[in-house]
Amino acid sequence: MTAAGFDPVDFLTSAVRIDSTDEDVAEMRSFLVETLESRDVKVTVDDAGNTLASKGSPSEDCTRHVVLNTHIDTVPPHVPFERDGDVVRGRGSCDAKGPLAALLSAFLAVDPGDARLTLAVTPDEEVLSTGAAALDLDGDLYVVGEPTDLDVCTAAKGRFQGTLSLAGSAAHAAEPDSGVNAVAALESVLKVVREFDAHREAHPELGSATLTPTVVDGGAATNQVPAECALVVDRRSVPPETAEGFRSAFEAAVREAVPAEVGVAFALTDRPTPFLEAFATDPDHELVRTLSAAARDAGGRGGVRPFTAATEASYFAPAPTVVFGPGVLADDEGAVAHADREYVSLRDVRRAAEALTDALSSLVAEGED
Repeated sequence: MTAAGFDPVDFLTSAVRIDSTDEDVAEMRSFLVETLESRDVKVTVDDAGNTLASKGSPSEDCTRHVVLNTHIDTVPPHVPFERDGDVVRGRGSCDAKGPLAALLSAFLAVDPGDARLTLAVTPDEEVLSTGAAALDLDGDLYVVGEPTDLDVCTAAKGRFQGTLSLAGSAAHAAEPDSGVNAVAALESVLKVVREFDAHREAHPELGSATLTPTVVDGGAATNQVPAECALVVDRRSVPPETAEGFRSAFEAAVREAVPAEVGVAFALTDRPTPFLEAFATDPDHELVRTLSAAARDAGGRGGVRPFTAATEASYFAPAPTVVFGPGVLADDEGAVAHADREYVSLRDVRRAAEALTDALSSLVAEGED
């Protein structure tokens, strides 16, 4: 079953031509809105720039509410559209206009009956997720469009970032013991970083969390004991760790490890939206089983696995949530998404649309039982 008069490939080839890097998504959003309205779908754009459309019963009366989500912004720079047989190249082809084309096709094709089907397309996913943070959808099931090679991804690590500030006291380098060397305290800090997860259990799907030192800054003069040092760390979390839980645990571990005369403060990077935390959906959930089987029937592998990048899917958990779509983050030659060689297979776009349509048809019908 396909949406009458809608071809996901035609939509995709037009969408990839539209530059939607950074916050400049107005043209792409207009194209999406026009596509929906031309098929008599009522569309709203909220104050956060989200494009929203729903079908079926009102939310208060529906038997099940299924939400389809992806984003229209892309990372810079814009990479021009090219088509080579079955392959479309260009910025956004796999991240995430290919998944958007498949989700849109399924949304238009499926009659939700007494259930409710919502399409929620966000801006700003690649930066601060201001669109997704503003959503209030109360869905029962969520499908988030990202390049997964038609696998059903049930979990993803979160990403936190913060700056550790160490405070000592300046002194002449000829008399180092007369001061407190903040840079020297990094020796103990880096040991904490290396061993922070040594005794923590790995997640059954996502494996171990990671903690990586990324940027360091300290010292004011080459002949002076440095009074200050700052270290930025990148945290890739696994459930059930939260951003605040990590912050307090890491600060406490550092405080215990460094000399008492060194001041310690650790702050998460200030941002207007919550960090993308880790999420995990039961691999045996009906949503996972139904979409995986539909992906296999459509010609994909339909594997069930974690997603390897942080995603706005974390904002929808703990409701059952999966990540799914055509395209890959990387292949045997290297990076695909966010790279100059970004591409997607048109055959897989059609397969994803077919799988989503079949799975959604089944899921909304099951909601009526």
